[in-house]
Amino acid sequence: MAGQLTHTSTGASTGTGTSTGASTGTGTSTGTGTSTGARADTGARADTGARAARRADAHAVRLSQRDIDGLLLCGEHYGAPYDLLAGALRVSPERLPAIVARWRRAGYAATGRFGPGPAWCWLTRDGMAATGLGFPATRPALARLAHIRAVLAVRIWLANGQAWHDGRAWWHSERRLRAVRSPYGTGHVADAEIHWPSIEHSPYAGQVWAIEVELTPKPAARTAAIVNELLSPMRYAMVVYLTAPAARTVVTRTVAGLPAQDRARLAVRDLPATAFGREPFGREPFGREPFGPTP
Repeated sequence: MAGQLTHTSTGASTGTGTSTGASTGTGTSTGTGTSTGARADTGARADTGARAARRADAHAVRLSQRDIDGLLLCGEHYGAPYDLLAGALRVSPERLPAIVARWRRAGYAATGRFGPGPAWCWLTRDGMAATGLGFPATRPALARLAHIRAVLAVRIWLANGQAWHDGRAWWHSERRLRAVRSPYGTGHVADAEIHWPSIEHSPYAGQVWAIEVELTPKPAARTAAIVNELLSPMRYAMVVYLTAPAARTVVTRTVAGLPAQDRARLAVRDLPATAFGREPFGREPFGREPFGPTP
């Protein structure tokens, strides 16, 4: 009977004191069964806690540097069309939906279509908080889709160039410029700035350039006012205009009327084909010396 009681004690967590065969744990139990039961209870609680932690972590997304770069790009540019976003992240268009889906599961991004052409991705409020950008979490405005696309295409195109790589340039977006602008500030805000670090052998070391993207022609007087403002002393070392064919004539005529010293600080180039949704990105921007003055 004692052997049977001991077996029951171990398997059913009952006492093993001086009880008789009818006793099931009400005797002067010495603790062998109690200790085993406590250990079992502790283990069960630990296992339950581990399962709960795994469930809580089930939908967590671990971000790679590529994910971080993509989220920042979408946040800085109000949003990004899928084809340009794939080019910026150096992944195939077929692979991008799975990457963006991970951002949506994390609650960082939203996606949608705004008409013909590729889908777009933009950041949610959680995405803005996670990136630290702090901009309003709104979908891209329909009236600005073409301009947003063109500016992003210019950024990616320039970043593929050798001069950009050698000079370690970095892009300061319009959203960042507006974020630090005084609420009482007036005047024109560039579509972006290019900052060139002060490194040896860089022909543009320490310079800051303005980027202007022009899809449609403005009145000549308005274009002249913007150009003169951007070329004002101590503001930008260079102003680079990238224009659609429709806007090029107004810009080039304005440049032609500038004094020679100002013309030397302004370059006018065609927008890359990707600004309009055509052709893959080439390696060299502009197809010639990219940043020299307008011929």
